[in-house]
Amino acid sequence: MTSNGTVAATPRPAAVAADGRVDWVDYAKGICIVMVVMMHSVLGVEAAAGQTGFMHLVVAFARPFRMPDFFLISGLFLPLVIDRNWRTYLDRKVAHFAYFYVLWVTIQFGFKAPAFAAQSSWGHVGFLYVESFIEPFGTLWFIYLLPVFFVVIKLTRRYPPALIWIIAALLETAHVATGWTVIDEFCARFVYVYSGYWFADYVFALSNHARAYPMRALATLSLWALVNGSLVALGCSELPGVSLMLGLSGACAIVTIGTLLARARWLDGLRFCGEHSIVIYLAFFLPMASTRTLLLKTGLIHDIGTISLIVTMVGVAGSLLVWRIALATGATFLFERPEAFWVAPKKTGVLLQPAE
Repeated sequence: MTSNGTVAATPRPAAVAADGRVDWVDYAKGICIVMVVMMHSVLGVEAAAGQTGFMHLVVAFARPFRMPDFFLISGLFLPLVIDRNWRTYLDRKVAHFAYFYVLWVTIQFGFKAPAFAAQSSWGHVGFLYVESFIEPFGTLWFIYLLPVFFVVIKLTRRYPPALIWIIAALLETAHVATGWTVIDEFCARFVYVYSGYWFADYVFALSNHARAYPMRALATLSLWALVNGSLVALGCSELPGVSLMLGLSGACAIVTIGTLLARARWLDGLRFCGEHSIVIYLAFFLPMASTRTLLLKTGLIHDIGTISLIVTMVGVAGSLLVWRIALATGATFLFERPEAFWVAPKKTGVLLQPAE
């Protein structure tokens, strides 16, 4: 924070790789993306089967912080780029995500259109497709909303950050429910993106402290897990004020866990998932849905929790396999934005790096 109340550029932490990536950020993103796939997998299996399994408890425990952490991390590196000219900023923060949204909403509709048409008509399918550019489609709402958050933060960067944060916190606490995804999710999630932006220095300091004092960090994580789990079990996690507290504390917990994993160099596969979180987010729906259908129809496995776990693992691994096949066959446009769709000079790398 500078003396005039604006946000200072976040200094690069010590644990930065040669390619500019921050180790614990990728671990934290890996945890988040696996939890996102898990949520969709578990709830999809349970809805289709009409019963719940042991994985339901894991999804319930993660619900208060699963998306808050993803959004907080998305705001962490904004101080480094917020003052870029509008052309470059819009290219990196709007056009980048808009390209993937348009492409993958079209792909998802291609797979789901026959089922939609069977329920109504092909004319209605066309309407749903057009509507998806106003009302985000399925799992892609996160990709849709990120550019909205980034533009709002740049437009308000000259206003007192404390004022913006208070307004954002009040919007989250209000639990706005209009039925429109953009409005409802903006109100529910903007505070976390802005917290990542405004409190970036403190988040990096938290990570550095966890790296320096791992036993103290583990003790704090144990207390957090007890409080989070208890409030979820009591049905209090969605209460006004409580949801914000659990969202922020859970985001800090994931930052801490990511730091400890990075410090120990454990679960490199999780870090890999974090490095390619956008790949998983875009492509997991197909292996997830096909595996769910296969397991439930064949009846090879009867335990719902086990089915949910397998669907989650296949969703993650399958999306990475789709990515590798795309690279091998020259279909790189599925995960890399072609130069024709860049509106500002292209820098190194094709997938958005944390500092972008």
